[in-house]
Amino acid sequence: MAQTDDFSEFIARIRDGDGEAAAELVRRFAPLVRREVRFRMEDRRLQRGFDSEDVCQSVLASFFVRTAAGQFEFDCPERLAGLLVQITRNKLAASARAQTRQKRDHRRVSGGPEDLNQIEMAAPSPSGIAINRELLERFHTLLDTEERQLVNFRTEGLSWVQITQEMGGTADSRRVQYNRAVKRAVKALGLDDDDVE
Repeated sequence: MAQTDDFSEFIARIRDGDGEAAAELVRRFAPLVRREVRFRMEDRRLQRGFDSEDVCQSVLASFFVRTAAGQFEFDCPERLAGLLVQITRNKLAASARAQTRQKRDHRRVSGGPEDLNQIEMAAPSPSGIAINRELLERFHTLLDTEERQLVNFRTEGLSWVQITQEMGGTADSRRVQYNRAVKRAVKALGLDDDDVE
């Protein structure tokens, strides 16, 4: 995957729901996500309020769904790593905001640093987070016909100009329509908490 063409092929396989590619991504990048969770959860109050493995699984599931929908474009592993770190930070921040809104008192929750150490021991199972046909089908059923067409065009790698040539409208209006549709569907799947734009 060192070469650009190999990496592009790898991402294309993930978009297609290839289980082996998903497992390879988990093997290579899940440790990065877990390290970011561990780093961000140095505050003991946060440690007690989160299930770190759930955060890792949520980050990877969100990534898989959005990548399969054609939302992300990568030209190198470093950009992929940066995106996963961004999603992780945003999911943790959103979870912290949600706990604050629920007025949870972190001082009353049991647990401590020993719970945090389990992040390193638990590796997410590829079968638990890899995008599969059923999840993609559920995602697509949440879109109307025109939105599905937009997602398919993006998955095929069409530019916004090419999409407007096929569907009409302006590039900006189609981009907004696409982003809203993906965000709505991902939220309905329980994967969205404003992790990326």
